[in-house]
Amino acid sequence: MKRKTIYRILTLLVSASIFVAACTKEKSDVRLSPTLASTQTLNIKSDAATVVGFVVAEGDGFIEKGVCYATTPAPTTSSTKVAYTGIATTATYNVILSGLAYATKYYAKAYAINASGTVYGEELNFTTLPVIPTVTTTVITAITGNAAAGGGNVTVSGGAEVTARGICFSSTNLTPTVADTKTSDSKGTGVFTSALASLKGNVTYYVRAYAINSAGTNYGAVVSFKTLVDLPVVTTTDVTAIGKTGATSGGAATYDGGGAITAKGLAWSTSANPTIAGTKIDGGAGLGAFVSALTGLQKFTVYHVRAFATNSAGTAYGADIQFTTLADIQTWNIPGNYVGASYPGTTLGDWSPDRSPQIISTIAAPDKLEGYVYMANAANEWKFATQPNWNGPNYGDGGAGKLDGNGPNIASPAGYYKLNANTTTMTFTAVKTVWGVIGSATPQSWNDETLLTYSPTQRVWQGVMHLTAAEIKFRANHDWGMNYGSDKADGNLSAGGSNIPVSVESDYAITLDLSKPNVYTYSANRWGVIGDATPGSWGTDTNLTWDATNKVLKVTLNLTVGAIKFRANDDWGLNLGGLNFNALTNGGDNIPIAVAGSYTLTLDVLKAVPSCTVTKN
Repeated sequence: MKRKTIYRILTLLVSASIFVAACTKEKSDVRLSPTLASTQTLNIKSDAATVVGFVVAEGDGFIEKGVCYATTPAPTTSSTKVAYTGIATTATYNVILSGLAYATKYYAKAYAINASGTVYGEELNFTTLPVIPTVTTTVITAITGNAAAGGGNVTVSGGAEVTARGICFSSTNLTPTVADTKTSDSKGTGVFTSALASLKGNVTYYVRAYAINSAGTNYGAVVSFKTLVDLPVVTTTDVTAIGKTGATSGGAATYDGGGAITAKGLAWSTSANPTIAGTKIDGGAGLGAFVSALTGLQKFTVYHVRAFATNSAGTAYGADIQFTTLADIQTWNIPGNYVGASYPGTTLGDWSPDRSPQIISTIAAPDKLEGYVYMANAANEWKFATQPNWNGPNYGDGGAGKLDGNGPNIASPAGYYKLNANTTTMTFTAVKTVWGVIGSATPQSWNDETLLTYSPTQRVWQGVMHLTAAEIKFRANHDWGMNYGSDKADGNLSAGGSNIPVSVESDYAITLDLSKPNVYTYSANRWGVIGDATPGSWGTDTNLTWDATNKVLKVTLNLTVGAIKFRANDDWGLNLGGLNFNALTNGGDNIPIAVAGSYTLTLDVLKAVPSCTVTKN
């Protein structure tokens, strides 16, 4: 062949490569072109690729044309080659490279052979796609009524990272997929273990291991197993109708565990988590709810109850619910001729047991009743009525402090009485009391109490006094035989309780409330005025002081145009306001100040409804 002819062939191959870069074929084509390295669009399969060749003209004596390729650069026809065997109807020809390895980089060239030798096009490279992973399923072990252990082994990654693996399982789908319930057990190749949880008892499950990479999801073989019978599920009903010797509870068996529930009911004890080995109440068999009545209980005793359900797997229990039976608390009424005069503004009335003051026992001492009763008449007569009627038994004065069902009315002069009755000894006391405040914070320190005044309309003892930063208690009759303190300083009193701390020196409005038997309370509040009309604006209170002559808290100060409120203890928990100065309310409206100037403010907190005056000087 002449040298001129060889040059002509080379020129045709180069022109073919350049033309391929400009051609647009389907995405599965690999275009041989010097420019393919930056512009080619490849849709390579995992085991094959299609390469497009182009010849400018025929008739130059080509005896073979095709594509050669290898996994290393610079492939030749001595490498693997695929000759084009089709009929050339156009200058373009397609060569399919098959049997390729997945996820492998290949180098390819077009070639053409004539009598003078072989010429090649420009070299390009491409990488085949990965395949889905290869995974096997492990045999299921550790089977219980609600769990099992499984897993798998990812033996081949498929040429891409295994991003997820685990097992999928179902009791209805014979070939479960990741759309069913599945576990997620890390990633990569190798052996992994999986925990199957929340299974149902006595049920057949189908399991397959799975592995996922960028090529997709592959599964191992399906294995099946059957769970054992599981324990039932049972809930305990809240305890209701609690009395002194009985209560009501029960439960519901909501799941049988895959086996018949042969017994259910309620277990109870004075110890936590009772079992059927102790006391139990039968609630039948099978699924469903049941109600159990607990009887023969002891008064004022802590009990525990749990619902139970039993099948062939064993006995399951609901939550432990604790309750306390009621104590034998007694309430007596104190009817007499004193009631109407002593309790104005109430519905209480003379000689009506159901409309009389009461004395009550406590849980800790159910046979000892006590309470405070005010008797306003100069001479008062009364009795103990054990029911809110005259059906009895009723008790009068048996002499020497004895209760007598046939005794006469008990006579007492005017006063505020602490009444006590003992149903074991059948005795009573009626001690007239006058209450006050004593302690290192009070004007008389621990030497004597500073007296309070009783308000029949409010049924409380009250007063205002100056206290220093120290301690107080409440005491009656100048004697420590009757005194109250507060262990938590929270407004609740107990007999002989702890001293009550006073943190800030000021004038305090004090209230002692003994009107509810065995529930005695107090308050000790220092009052101030606050608002943007005051010197301290809304940030600092201006304290009020006690005007003993007029029995009000008082302050004189300069106010600007704005608003004020009265506040206790520098805190918004108790604050008084409102546009009706004769009826202030807690949390009421701000009190407006329309004109600046010197004002005298008074606050009366000893009345049932607090009031104030706002007077411009």
